[in-house]
Amino acid sequence: MKYLLAFILSVSLLFSVCFADEKLELKDQKDKESYSLGYRFGESLKAQHLELNLKAYTSGIKDSLEKKSPLLSQDEINKIISEVQARTMAARQRELKEMAEKNMALGKAFMEENGKKEGVKTLPSGLQYKVLSEGSGKTPKETDEVMAHYKGSLIDGKEFDNSYTRGTPLVFRADRIMEGWKEVLPLMKEGSKWQVFIPPQLAYGEQGVGPIPPGSTLIFEIELIAIK
Repeated sequence: MKYLLAFILSVSLLFSVCFADEKLELKDQKDKESYSLGYRFGESLKAQHLELNLKAYTSGIKDSLEKKSPLLSQDEINKIISEVQARTMAARQRELKEMAEKNMALGKAFMEENGKKEGVKTLPSGLQYKVLSEGSGKTPKETDEVMAHYKGSLIDGKEFDNSYTRGTPLVFRADRIMEGWKEVLPLMKEGSKWQVFIPPQLAYGEQGVGPIPPGSTLIFEIELIAIK
C-alpha cells in the first residue's frame, strides 16, 4: 500500500516532465507541490534500489487518467506489483542484515576494548558502565516512575538524542524502556550520572529504529534526577 501511494503522489511531476525537453518552471503552488512530491518519490526509488522506465510509467498514468484499456490485464498488473513489492522487501531485508552484521562486529570490537578501560565495569549481560558521579539517593524499583536527563550516541560519536538540548528531562516508568536501561537503572542512585554502553541485543537489535542503524551499540550518559 505504501508503495502504491508513493506512485500516486508522484503522478503530477512525472507526467508533466517526462516528455518535456525544456527546463521545468514551477509557476504556482500546484507545480511546487507536484515537484516536491515527485522529488521525494525519486529519493524513495533510490533508497529501495528501484529503477523505472519513466516513459512506460507515465504512459500507464496517461492511459489510466484517460480511461483507456491497459496494455496488461488487471490480474497481470496486480501480480507484477506484488512481485515488485516482494523483491523490494527482500532486498531491503538483505541490506538491513548486512548492515546489522557489520555494526555488530564493530560494536563487539568496541566493547572488548572499552571493557579494558579504567573505571569501566562489565555486567554478565555484556552491558558496560562507568560511574561519572555517584548520587546518594534511593535506587528505583521496576514500577517506579523516574526522571532522568540523558544523551545518546553511537560508537562513532554521532549523537542521536539529547534531553539536555531539548531542555526537558525524560519522565518514565523504569520497566517501560529498552532492556539496557532496565538493567542499569536499579543499580543507580538518585543524583548519579553514569556513562552506559549498551550492546545491540539490549538496545534495538538487528532492526534499529529511526536514526539508529541496525545492530548498533549505543552509548548513553544517564543522569538519574529523581524517583517520583
